[in-house]
Amino acid sequence: MNDYSEKGLLPAGLADMLPPAAAREARINRTLMDVFAANGYQQVKPPLIEFEEHLLEGAGAALASKMFRVMDPVSHRMMGIRTDMTLQIARVATTRMKRDPRPLRLSYSGQVLRVHGTQLRPERQFAQAGVELIGSKATAADVELILLAKEALDALGVTRYSIDLTLPTLVPSLAEGLGIDPVVAANAREALDHKDAASLEGYDAPLADLLIGLLKAAGPAESALAALDRLALPAAAAAQVEALKDVVAELKAAAPDLQLTIDPGEYRGFEYQTGLSFTVFARGVRGELGRGGRYQLVDGEPASGFTLFLDSLMRAVPRQKSEDRLYVPFGFDRKAALKLRQEGWKTVAGLAAETDIAAEARRLQCGQYLTPEGVTKLS
Repeated sequence: MNDYSEKGLLPAGLADMLPPAAAREARINRTLMDVFAANGYQQVKPPLIEFEEHLLEGAGAALASKMFRVMDPVSHRMMGIRTDMTLQIARVATTRMKRDPRPLRLSYSGQVLRVHGTQLRPERQFAQAGVELIGSKATAADVELILLAKEALDALGVTRYSIDLTLPTLVPSLAEGLGIDPVVAANAREALDHKDAASLEGYDAPLADLLIGLLKAAGPAESALAALDRLALPAAAAAQVEALKDVVAELKAAAPDLQLTIDPGEYRGFEYQTGLSFTVFARGVRGELGRGGRYQLVDGEPASGFTLFLDSLMRAVPRQKSEDRLYVPFGFDRKAALKLRQEGWKTVAGLAAETDIAAEARRLQCGQYLTPEGVTKLS
């Protein structure tokens, strides 16, 4: 094929990441992993592809429609390309690290691939970085993870972000406590998630009143909790709200500046979560920056974690000034150039004698060039 424009054409949702974007993503990833490591989270690296049934085990079934599948020519078994790394970390925790002391703190980063993008994230391949805290039911674990997400975002220089808390199991608990038919309960949960007030008002009391109350409760944490307190929830649902109040109180004490909102009825994207969950948003940034929450491993062990999406983070992280690229003319002493790199410069060496060093530096996108007098900045 000689048509180079055709060679550059990629499938929808896939793209080449070029300079300087690729370096910027790598820098963001390094910052995240350094913050996770500083908080005691050890990095693991699962494979990009593994047996299909392992990826679809337990909560992974909810992601079946998003998975690319291939036939392994060696084992003649179906394999799947990961759509999310959380479930792979769960597999590692229940197998290779089953006997490691709990709570187990693990971190990860890598690429994922999905069959379809979404309206907010049309990309089908993107990078994730996140953590999992395995083996603790304590609310302190939820608090630790949310504060860790805050620390990571602050380290990246992200501003004007908020963390939206939700209880994906609240409506099922409420419906069970009221003895509501499971089909009716599922439809009500769907209507609440879509903020369909007209449909919610069509249910019988007290279900309709409680659902409308949950719908109106969404908003800033303090007003949302006050609204939830006014609802006569069944015992199991009320216990979830009390746990949420404890988490909010601890977060406010530890990070008074953290902006918290609550949407008690949201569950889309949290299909396998079993408790408190959250989404991270930033003003003016398309798509969520990340999401996380509680879930259970296939052996019933409690776990919680969060994933940050690097494509969204690249839209939220302030752009730094261009890299300190220093043009080093042809023939310059190599040991001196090495010393410059050790001082933090990024050197671009000339490979042939130049008649106009400044012009060559500009052509190669360097901000500075080297002369016998020292470093000279391009005007």
